[in-house]
Amino acid sequence: ETCRNFHCKRGKVCHTDKQGKPHCICQDPAACPPTKDYEHVCGTDNKTYDGTCQLFGTKCQLEGTKMGRQLHLDYMGSCKYIPPCTDYEVDQFPLRMRDWLKNILIQYYERDLNTSEILTEKQRNKVKKIYQNDKRLVAGDHPVELLLHDFEKNYHMYVYPVHWQFHQLDQHPVDRLLTHSELAPLRASLVPMEHCITRFFQECDGDQDKLIALKEWCHCFGIKE
Repeated sequence: ETCRNFHCKRGKVCHTDKQGKPHCICQDPAACPPTKDYEHVCGTDNKTYDGTCQLFGTKCQLEGTKMGRQLHLDYMGSCKYIPPCTDYEVDQFPLRMRDWLKNILIQYYERDLNTSEILTEKQRNKVKKIYQNDKRLVAGDHPVELLLHDFEKNYHMYVYPVHWQFHQLDQHPVDRLLTHSELAPLRASLVPMEHCITRFFQECDGDQDKLIALKEWCHCFGIKE
């Protein structure tokens, strides 16, 4: 009962002491519920974990050690060979990412036309202008030259999607800085498909303080100051 409304961070579970007071202790990785193969995750130690419960429980048990500080969720799915990202590929990555973010927002807007559940009214008004622009590219695998041309010609359509994604990630806490943990929901799902995303975010962190500020984020996506 005392643990019902007592929050513990990932990797920890609530436990009551002899006096009945709740406190957080490390999750025993061996006690995590069984998972399906598709729930497996790969850690930054290149080890496959049965799920996030096992990964963060392990990280908690290593708290205070170098190994514990370095262990994070790398990507969803079992560990596999991720090819290195070339200089050319990382240079082209923002083009594809900007286009992807723009089309994600357009898809949300289309779904929201009848339900109004995903975007706020303010967000819908912003995306409506993008949606109604008859020059917008149809979602798909476009040549780099076309993406670059569209970005230069319709620059205003790409600014809001880049800002929107930053805001979606900047939640714990909202401080205009993205930590590794805040980036994880985006990175972890995309790494198997976009092998350049890790290098891209590493190079976004211009001052190498392990935080990506809004200014650094926008610079990476080619958004003017």
